[in-house]
Amino acid sequence: MEERSFQPLGIAILTASDTRTPETDKSGDAAETLLRESGHRIVQRAIVVDDLLALRAQMQAWIDDPQIDVVVSTGGTGLTGRDVCPEAMAPLVSKPIPGFGELFRYLSYQEIGTSTIQSRAEAAVCSGTLFFLLPGSTGAVRMGVSQIIVPQLDIRQRPCNLAQLLPRIRGEA
Repeated sequence: MEERSFQPLGIAILTASDTRTPETDKSGDAAETLLRESGHRIVQRAIVVDDLLALRAQMQAWIDDPQIDVVVSTGGTGLTGRDVCPEAMAPLVSKPIPGFGELFRYLSYQEIGTSTIQSRAEAAVCSGTLFFLLPGSTGAVRMGVSQIIVPQLDIRQRPCNLAQLLPRIRGEA
């Protein structure tokens, strides 16, 4: 079996929030720390208010940025009127990745029980960029990033991973 070398990916971190600031964004900090520690590059980070058009504009800007391979978003996946991350991403989706949300809620159920049904965590390919939408709680971000996202962004992960698929997703291979 061929040995693969780790390949760092360019990652942007988006926090959807009306109240968080760079000083209080603990979930964004957790995502950044875990992704940096795993060897990836944090290319950009932003806090955007819970507004559908503002979030969609930021997502589109990062899709258009060739340095960004992956976007990890925190917040805006709940059920209230201000939780609009899935709706902001929806028209940008090329291919949904339903297994991410399913696995996230399965793992979350083990920690918080049936409250996990309130999460609309999801993932998708958007014009060749991988998007992961996570809840805003720091625990949910740590779990989702460490148990699902980091392994799938590691090209050495067997039997397969999203990192090795990226060139084919983008039509480069």
